[in-house]
Amino acid sequence: MTSEKKELRNPWFWIPSLYFAEGIPYVIVMTVSVIMYKRLEISNTEIALYTSWLYLPWVIKPLWSPVVDILKTKRYWIVLMQLVIGAGLAGVALTIPADNFFKYSLIFLWLMAFSSATHDIAADGFYMLGLTKNDQAFFVGIRSTFYRIAMITGQGLLVILAGYFEELYPQNIATAWSITFMILAGLFIIFMVYHKFILPYPKDDAPAVSDNGALFKEFFNTFILFFKKKNIGIIIAFLLLYRLGESQLVKLASPFLLDAKETGGLALSTGEVGFIYGTVGILALTFGGLLGGFLAAKHGLKYWLWWMLIAINLPNAVYIYLAYALPESMFVISFCVAVEQFGYGFGFTAYMLYMILISDGKHKTAHFAITTGFMALGMMLPGMISGWIQQMLGYQNFFVWVLIATIPAFIITKFINIDSDFGKTTEKNS
Repeated sequence: MTSEKKELRNPWFWIPSLYFAEGIPYVIVMTVSVIMYKRLEISNTEIALYTSWLYLPWVIKPLWSPVVDILKTKRYWIVLMQLVIGAGLAGVALTIPADNFFKYSLIFLWLMAFSSATHDIAADGFYMLGLTKNDQAFFVGIRSTFYRIAMITGQGLLVILAGYFEELYPQNIATAWSITFMILAGLFIIFMVYHKFILPYPKDDAPAVSDNGALFKEFFNTFILFFKKKNIGIIIAFLLLYRLGESQLVKLASPFLLDAKETGGLALSTGEVGFIYGTVGILALTFGGLLGGFLAAKHGLKYWLWWMLIAINLPNAVYIYLAYALPESMFVISFCVAVEQFGYGFGFTAYMLYMILISDGKHKTAHFAITTGFMALGMMLPGMISGWIQQMLGYQNFFVWVLIATIPAFIITKFINIDSDFGKTTEKNS
């Protein structure tokens, strides 16, 4: 009886906390680090270049996913990675006040990124092992909700908290951010201890050690089959170009809001940026995504593709207005950010559906993982040079450039062949 209880613990005790813990390190690495470095007076060029490199673990994640299967259990990897993430957060906290903090804190952030990507692999695998088929269907919305709550917490509450500490230590911004990261480190140690005791022990959660050679052979075969897909060049180009404008905007949006008026920014406080992106922005993003999913399910991807392409790209123009008008009103700024985030949430639906459709087949899970690697690469490469472009052009011309950079997405979409099979698949699924 005790063994059975360990195998089938109440999912409400671990699903919410597991996916909250999955979302926090991602948003810290991708978003909060940008705001932190801006407040610590790192240049936009360096922020965009080096924080974009942090996408790399998610780009290459499909390459080491078999290692998580072969060595140890998913449960073991989850607990270990939460410990490592906690150590990485503590490392950032300790290096922020030091000399050469930028270099050393980046090392710990990269450790966090690698650990977070590994945690994603283990958690998603454990979700399928630790739940019955019915529970998997029931809790899919719960896991998404708590991942979204993690986004709100990271982009909103954590940034607001850092802003509060900045007000307490106005002469020492580094101390404010060091305290914030130390609190996060403590949170992840709590997560690690909690999940060590509360996660179930599924019977099927065992290392795949029976035939490693066959496993790796099958793994490489899935890559070969992916790159043998019809029109693979167009597929990859679409995955890389669909968010070409957004991938540059996302790295400079927060620095623009934080920068002084003299340098073309809006001169908002850290807390104000946390409120705009972490509450208003996330709510608009979520609503856009929900609406996109509802309409796509009703009419299919082929019907909505161009509308979603327009939605993810044209609202970027609100930043051109903000850069030229430099409004003082928090309502106006929040409204503009909400418009852009809603468009992104709505337009990203098409991207996700396309990834699902091209992954369909015998190796759909592995092929979808490969598409997520290209998705991350499409954010990483343009993001690396976005800071340099902004410093060359200034904010006003940079945001005009972002809009111009959306043109390749419209061109490549003309060559996307969502044939009758793709259309019918979507309609059947809806």
